[in-house]
Amino acid sequence: MGVLMQAFYWDCHRAENRLERWWPHVEAKVPDLARAGFTALWLPPAHKGDARHGMGYDPFDYFDLGEFDQRGGAATGFGTRCQLDSLVATAHAHDLQVYADVVYNHCSGGELEANPDTGGEYWTRFAPASGRFPRDFASFNPSRFESYDGHQRFGGFPDLCHRNPEVYRWLVAHARFLIEDVGFDGFRFDLVNGYGTWIVTALLELRYQPRDGRRNREDGGWRFFRPFGCGESWSGDREIAEWLDSAKAWSDNPVCAFDFPLRYRLKDLCDRPGFSLRELVAPGALAFDRPLEAVTFVDNHDFRGGDAPPIVNDKMLAYAFVLTHPGYPCVFWQDYFVHGLALPGEPSGIDALVSAHERYAAGPAVTRYLDDDLYIMERLGWGGQPGLVLVLNNLGGWNGRWVPTRRGDALWEPVAWRGRADLNAPLASWSARDGRAQFWAPPRGYAVYAARD
Repeated sequence: MGVLMQAFYWDCHRAENRLERWWPHVEAKVPDLARAGFTALWLPPAHKGDARHGMGYDPFDYFDLGEFDQRGGAATGFGTRCQLDSLVATAHAHDLQVYADVVYNHCSGGELEANPDTGGEYWTRFAPASGRFPRDFASFNPSRFESYDGHQRFGGFPDLCHRNPEVYRWLVAHARFLIEDVGFDGFRFDLVNGYGTWIVTALLELRYQPRDGRRNREDGGWRFFRPFGCGESWSGDREIAEWLDSAKAWSDNPVCAFDFPLRYRLKDLCDRPGFSLRELVAPGALAFDRPLEAVTFVDNHDFRGGDAPPIVNDKMLAYAFVLTHPGYPCVFWQDYFVHGLALPGEPSGIDALVSAHERYAAGPAVTRYLDDDLYIMERLGWGGQPGLVLVLNNLGGWNGRWVPTRRGDALWEPVAWRGRADLNAPLASWSARDGRAQFWAPPRGYAVYAARD
């Protein structure tokens, strides 16, 4: 499925002194990301927020991508529309897709107005400078269309009423605008627990016809573009599964979801003393139960501390897991660039794992050995990707054993590895005629092997 880069973190444009210049900063990294093997970028919300230099999760003008002088200026915190267009064009020139972060649950920055339907008043009057998607009291819950949409609200922000035909019409127009005019290739849907799955299904089912000629589906003789879609359902495996089933019903463009259950296990793997590897691979994570619908990740912009702390220790163990197992792995910009985990040209960084993913990681994952402190998994391969073996070691010394593989008389060579205070390379291993071979990983570390016949 490729490898996704989350091309931002919270307040990234301030932390890296790139205020109003984040888009050019990302664009400058595109050639290196493409060479490393990344296949897509997930960008932060590109629209004008109530806080113009904020992160965009407070939508004010959905159609202002840094063109209209409002909320204190023309550019968003990330830059101008021209800079965004240039970034998207450069990404496409390097065969990277670009996904838009869309916030369709709530808005912010409206003026106070009376609601004759409820007898109250709230900040629900929006007159955006783009002239597109004006809103008033009838655009938000409670309204004459529904008193409450039955879903999670977000703080005190006005909650969009998707049952209002005008709201629905403008959301469709906005999705078309992002795909057909700006050039995005898909959507990351923010806070999908806040509104009905029918909205996601409808937007992914639209027959898009981008101006740049991108087409990948044919329907009744018409050529159209099929966008990627992934929902942020920050919840347990059962609720995520129910959301996926609902969003996929009557749809021929399935949606994915972020694998939050797996992420919490990865947090325990890296940060919790005494964690058993048996817990890591138990059912209940999308990567195991619904791998074709799982977007796996290690950290993201929301894990900043408090009730949502980031992973602190041995984070490369988590990256070794998501970049070798089934699912669509997502790498976090802050880990890759700021925390220095890319390590290009070295076997101990993210780049080596991305290369292993793109060259070898395909087919079913088969557990070849599992106990509390040692996990050996083989990907069986598919098409031009021949498969690999991952060894995770939870002990303070080298650990490994003989296990069966599907390849006999083959040389298994380490292609990526890392250990705590030990970067020595694992030894290559010849498999016997029956496929049995021995695989080792360094102390509190991992090793990825690939076979050469």
